[in-house]
Amino acid sequence: MKWTNDVGYLVIELPQAFNYRECLQFLKRSHHEILHHIKDDVLYKLLKIDEQFILCEITEQAHKIIVIFPMKQPASHEQAIIAQYIAEWFDLTKDLQGYYQMAENDQILKPLVKKYNGLRLIGIPDLFEALIWAIIGQQINLTFAYMLKKRFVEHFGEYVYFEGQSYWLFPTPERIAVIEVDDLIHLQFTRRKSEYIIDIAKIIVSGQLTKNLLWQQEDYEAMKKRLMDIRGIGAWTADYVLMKCLQQPTAFPIADVGLHNALKIQLALERKPTIEELKNYAEHWQGWQAYATFYLWRSLYETV
Repeated sequence: MKWTNDVGYLVIELPQAFNYRECLQFLKRSHHEILHHIKDDVLYKLLKIDEQFILCEITEQAHKIIVIFPMKQPASHEQAIIAQYIAEWFDLTKDLQGYYQMAENDQILKPLVKKYNGLRLIGIPDLFEALIWAIIGQQINLTFAYMLKKRFVEHFGEYVYFEGQSYWLFPTPERIAVIEVDDLIHLQFTRRKSEYIIDIAKIIVSGQLTKNLLWQQEDYEAMKKRLMDIRGIGAWTADYVLMKCLQQPTAFPIADVGLHNALKIQLALERKPTIEELKNYAEHWQGWQAYATFYLWRSLYETV
């Protein structure tokens, strides 16, 4: 991933297989989203680097990502951090040629890769955010999950107000590690989820869990086990976090309800597939299970 610092803005080179508008379609999937804003194909994202709030105004021009900074021009080392964040957010360093070749010979994926060509697996670069979002989403529908996240961010996150709009940051683990379970119960979190969230914040603050420590595990299963050793993190949550935060292409949240619904629709089934049936469908997806899952998720948002 190459980037350059032009006068007043950041330019990020894009891989050939990249469709900015398709990525925005996924980012638009909920009206309750609070951590970014999209207006007229312009994506606004607030970051905090070295205790400085930096508002990013992201667009695509001539197959390049252009990042303008309407509030404050960041220093060169800050721009490097921003470029890395955007590369992780949009999974820009992954070569999708192998995925598209595989999908061309798969009855389920072939129409999806044609329809959503250039869609990248939209990630969650921050480990704490990825974990908490996954826990919030456990066993509830997506609409309610977004509402809980919005309350969580508005109560415990930081924000800046600029030109009539509030831009929010996800709460830090340091902030959440010192709250009480009842603080989350008042926001309609269950007691158990509240305990999980606070415990994970404390684990991250203590340095016992970081992205680097996960990367140091010997293989995917070891990474997954490290996460599942933490109370509140089951197989689905671990797979989801490894897919969305560590960009593991073999991550496969096989029990995911959305994945099952998407397969039911794509294959015109009368019922959702069983786990065994899903395993059979996924035989050809080896090495690309995360992208297959993500494209199937995308197929659920045709009304976006």
